[in-house]
Amino acid sequence: PEQHIRNFQFFLNQGIWPRVWDGVMLLRGAEVDIVSLEGGLFAEDIACPESIVGHAYRADKSLFERVVGDLDYLIASVHNGSFADGATVAQTTRMYTAVLERPDVLVLGHAGRSGVPFDVDEVLNCARAHHKLIEINNHSLESRRHHGACRAIAERAAELGVGIVVSSDAHIAPAIGQFPHAERLLEEIHFPEELIMNRDRRTLLGARPPRGQELDDH
Repeated sequence: PEQHIRNFQFFLNQGIWPRVWDGVMLLRGAEVDIVSLEGGLFAEDIACPESIVGHAYRADKSLFERVVGDLDYLIASVHNGSFADGATVAQTTRMYTAVLERPDVLVLGHAGRSGVPFDVDEVLNCARAHHKLIEINNHSLESRRHHGACRAIAERAAELGVGIVVSSDAHIAPAIGQFPHAERLLEEIHFPEELIMNRDRRTLLGARPPRGQELDDH
């Protein structure tokens, strides 16, 4: 129940990873939890006065700022949508647009699985205006329960010209990089390949180069 920066050493340690490892470019990122109708993200309201080894920091920053400050990009997602119970569609839509307007967020994660209704067109138009991306998540499509909502988002993204990223959201190592359900969905709706922004390295880096980093895209 009490969060400490030691719980997030993995993200801090990403700074020592080589940028290219066995020919694979490594981008440093995190999925962050949307926790309020105002578009607030997890740990923004948690103080972080001490380092992992217990030394006092000189500057006041939140746990969120300490953990994600050196990362290249963030994916923001709703996991526990109970905070939106009883909210209007206008409120939940504004929640998502507020998140997409943040400069540190690149991708809106699995919105079709969150169980939080919103105005799809308004959110997608906001994503397009701010050059943000929508995730089409294979794990979400493993359940027929979410298929309809995910398909509707993908169809409107195609019609509105909104870029997407396709992910496995693997919950087990052998599933990393595998997204048969997402591929099948995109083929069924004839989704334009040029809007799949992680189809190759050059396209993804062109969509949003990592913050403060000059990376070779060859």
